[in-house]
Amino acid sequence: MRALVSVSDKTGLVEFVQGLVDLGWEIIATGGTQKLLESKGVKTIGISEVTGFPEICDGRVKTLHPKVHGGILGRRDVPEHMKTLKENGIETIELVCVNLYPFRQTIAKEGVTLEDAIENIDIGGPSMVRSAAKNWRDVSIVCDPADYDTVLAEIRENGNTTPETRLKLSAKAYTHTAEYDCCIATYMRKQAGLNEKLFLEYDLKQELRYGENPHQSAKFYAEGVKSSYALPFARQIQGKELSYNNIQDANAALSVLRDFSEPFCVALKHMNPCGAAVGKDIMEAWQAAYEADKVSIYGGIVGVNREFTAELAAAVKPIFLEIVIAPSYTPEALEILASKKNLRVMEVDMTPSDKPVMQYVGVAGGLLAQQLDTAVETVTPEMCVTKVKPSEALMADLEFGWKIVKHVKSNAIAVVRDGHTIGVGAGQTNRVGSAEIALKQAQAAGFTDGLVLASDGFLPFDDTVALAAQYGVTAIVQPGGSIRDADAIAKADELGITMLFTGVRHFKH
Repeated sequence: MRALVSVSDKTGLVEFVQGLVDLGWEIIATGGTQKLLESKGVKTIGISEVTGFPEICDGRVKTLHPKVHGGILGRRDVPEHMKTLKENGIETIELVCVNLYPFRQTIAKEGVTLEDAIENIDIGGPSMVRSAAKNWRDVSIVCDPADYDTVLAEIRENGNTTPETRLKLSAKAYTHTAEYDCCIATYMRKQAGLNEKLFLEYDLKQELRYGENPHQSAKFYAEGVKSSYALPFARQIQGKELSYNNIQDANAALSVLRDFSEPFCVALKHMNPCGAAVGKDIMEAWQAAYEADKVSIYGGIVGVNREFTAELAAAVKPIFLEIVIAPSYTPEALEILASKKNLRVMEVDMTPSDKPVMQYVGVAGGLLAQQLDTAVETVTPEMCVTKVKPSEALMADLEFGWKIVKHVKSNAIAVVRDGHTIGVGAGQTNRVGSAEIALKQAQAAGFTDGLVLASDGFLPFDDTVALAAQYGVTAIVQPGGSIRDADAIAKADELGITMLFTGVRHFKH
């Protein structure tokens, strides 16, 4: 039995190949792979000894030879194939262990040149992988070091891998080359100035019971590269399986959590914050977020950006929640939460990152792609456009409200005071309607003065300003940019309201 080994990723290679040798296999190896194995005392046959031809063109041509591909592709169950191999002095190869040049890692380096990228496009590797994958009934193709133990165990037990395993390895091999070629095609099309083609690589994480509604089928996929604030890479500690709507809501909660560094808690329902607050510690933030809307939180999500403590677990325990999210949990907190068996307890990496995050939304017959809105503006007194200037005490609420309204469905209005929400108006077809909802919530909760109103888009008329004054709003933060900005500013001046323009809008459709 012969194995051909030629790998870029040498993780676990020596132990794997030594295991094959111990089982009586001959090892054919190329270039750097052979050097590594020989340095570890593993006996190999050089590829040139098999082909009778030296590696040429700086190693670009070494395995593209009939004695390699004939040994891989020849069907053992076809006498004519075996006769041809024998007549041409070609020995069969029963296992191919190949992974490809690090093209993706190369182009990710700063300052990489086209020449560097080209030299990391593997030619012989994909050819051997595809040959072995095509002839999977006779040949094992091993691309992933994670499969080494399984392959060795089956060979020890059966003398070879099972047909079922070889079929799985073949499918994985075609995936390996497909992902590799997509990466190369994307890069080369950009270099050549051709129209972009979007190749997306996602792994199935979970078959969902249904989608938004029971009559809709749904699946949950994960990107290939782990990232922070990302639900696909969360650890579910307990609770029922996540549903489609749970995933959407939890993702929305993580988007809010991403924007805060101070202790922060958000209660969220139907992808909109219904209560949010900062505090000197996570308990103070929770209490203020809960007090903001004790009704809407029912059946919702609670997310915090600090460790989930036993005190917090005891506070949320009496409330019906679908999910709690935190970067970590104390053992005592988990013990308390364990009594709520259906509650989904999610631990999510919240390591800050400046890496751009892409967002994809399907539409009938197409796909929308955009960079996720992770921008966070600092609200400053210089943004004031009215005669009345904001007090130092108001500035913290202006910035807090601006951060929160970004995560409310447009048209969006958030009314805040003392670092927590007291009214949220989401998704109305006109902005004054959203404002009325938020302001009435604040009034019903007993807040009638010193309020800050944040709007995700500009105020197209002065009616929202007039309405805000009736409910005790003393400061407004909005993007500005309307042709009627002067009307809104004049109304604010008339009513003694300070108004700030950020120059940035945060629509969320």
